[in-house]
Amino acid sequence: MKPGVRALGVAESYHANASDGDGGDGETTSTLAGVVTRANRVADGFVFGTCTVGGTDVSDAIIDLGERLDREDVRYVFVAGIALSWYNIVDMHRIADALSRPIVSVTFEESDGLETGLETEFSGEALERRQETYRRQPPRHELAVNDQTVFIRNVGIDGDEARDVVRAFTPEGGRPEPLRVARLAARAGDEWQRMER
Repeated sequence: MKPGVRALGVAESYHANASDGDGGDGETTSTLAGVVTRANRVADGFVFGTCTVGGTDVSDAIIDLGERLDREDVRYVFVAGIALSWYNIVDMHRIADALSRPIVSVTFEESDGLETGLETEFSGEALERRQETYRRQPPRHELAVNDQTVFIRNVGIDGDEARDVVRAFTPEGGRPEPLRVARLAARAGDEWQRMER
């Protein structure tokens, strides 16, 4: 892959507090960071936003990040996970359609899926809405990257190309560079917002 190829990585940060049992410490929003990174590891664009902890607005928030960046040179979108901010489910198809870019979701731990967790935490219409979004998403596939294992889902790009893209943007370790930098940026943004409150 050419070193100047760019991807947008999106990651989140929010502080959970085990004492309240609902995944948050009174915070209702999670900080999202979008980072444009070239395949040669150079970051050349940042954008920040929020989504609701426990909500259903993360796909809209990611679309908003991409639209505000307005970068025609971005070829791929990476998202850190499929369920952000306490079961705020990412609709990969909707994001790919809205941004006209392939999207790859990357997770870093083995999982039996979200069905049990969703059924434990939600009921009625809230459960059905999340299940419907979750079930529309493509299956996860295991991928060896360097000396680590990640799990990917892809929309708007075939499996072989998705694997190549993830590896090309992961020069070391198992976390693609756009997601590594986005996670750092989201944490810093979240810390700053907490200090300002």
